[in-house]
Amino acid sequence: MSLTFDRTDTSIFGRWWWTVDRLLLAALVLLMAVGVVLIMAASPAVADRIGLDNYHFVQRHIVMLAPSLLITVAVSLLPSRKVRYLAFGVFLITIAMLVLVPFVGVEIKGARRWLHLPGMSIQPSEFLKPSFAIVTAWLFAQWRTSETYFPGNLIAMALYGLCAGLLLLQPDLGQTFVLTAVWFSQFFLAGLNIMLVAGLAVAGMAGLVGAYFVFPHVTSRIDRFLDPNAGDNYQVTRSLEAFANGGFLGTGPGQGTVKMYLPDAHADFVFSVAGEEFGLVVCVLIVALYGFIVLRGFKRVSEESSLFAVLAVSGLLIQFGLQSLINMGSSLHLMPTKGMTLPFLSYGGSSLLALGYGMGMVLALTRKRFGNAET
Repeated sequence: MSLTFDRTDTSIFGRWWWTVDRLLLAALVLLMAVGVVLIMAASPAVADRIGLDNYHFVQRHIVMLAPSLLITVAVSLLPSRKVRYLAFGVFLITIAMLVLVPFVGVEIKGARRWLHLPGMSIQPSEFLKPSFAIVTAWLFAQWRTSETYFPGNLIAMALYGLCAGLLLLQPDLGQTFVLTAVWFSQFFLAGLNIMLVAGLAVAGMAGLVGAYFVFPHVTSRIDRFLDPNAGDNYQVTRSLEAFANGGFLGTGPGQGTVKMYLPDAHADFVFSVAGEEFGLVVCVLIVALYGFIVLRGFKRVSEESSLFAVLAVSGLLIQFGLQSLINMGSSLHLMPTKGMTLPFLSYGGSSLLALGYGMGMVLALTRKRFGNAET
């Protein structure tokens, strides 16, 4: 079947091409391309330091990026109903995997978050976030639009408690925070009572304070953020050094030196490599690209009449934007460090696949033909 990309083409790809947000798709592809460049700049030094082939991480990143892009396009072809079915299926699978993680998961740097599968390790929490956003969006939408009473808000609250509890067992406060922000934002948009808004905000603050006293790694990170002399700040110090070295235009591709000593230069601190080798100008452009993706998605979904689509896309975009802000903010020492990838730029197979899946759902739910949530 050939694709003419003519407006009269009624094939599945022809209809997709004229209904999908091509600007948003192009921005995502551009972001993926920037990620390849940054991984090529950052990862060889890391690979060499641990005794691997210089292009080990580059090759693995590209190998995982190809299916990520394929998933983005494939999911964006789906109608709203099938997006829900897919999300429900993935949600159930990831919940089962999260239950297994404390017992058979792999522990890395004091956290047990990964499961070993043949040929790769998978981090179930990465796939939980986008699936959770779709499931809770449907529950809240049913709560508000169903002709007969449907306790979608209560079910969503129960699912949030279950997911947050499983994430805190790992422990993973960062992912729990993102999940909470998504859930709360959707609840608010669905029409949460203002008194409950205040109550949940207070509960959230209390939860953060409690995390400081309950989880030693959280205590350590916050103490080191508030007082650099309270502990080891090696990675943050090197990250800030990278930005200082880069200045306005950067030292040039491959000319950075801080990546030689920064353990997570290809992952959590890839933005620092961008700052050193490509400078402030490129960093601002990267921030602008993330901003464009989020704002473009919100503009597109603002034209939707379906409450489900509005809540689902809002949750997915909040997750995407918040994860980006947390990573870049940590690199710039604007907040305590958190092991969270920079979407499509950091190395990480689970992250790339889950992001492709999540942004594919954004593209699917913002297609022009989605005037009805059941389309």
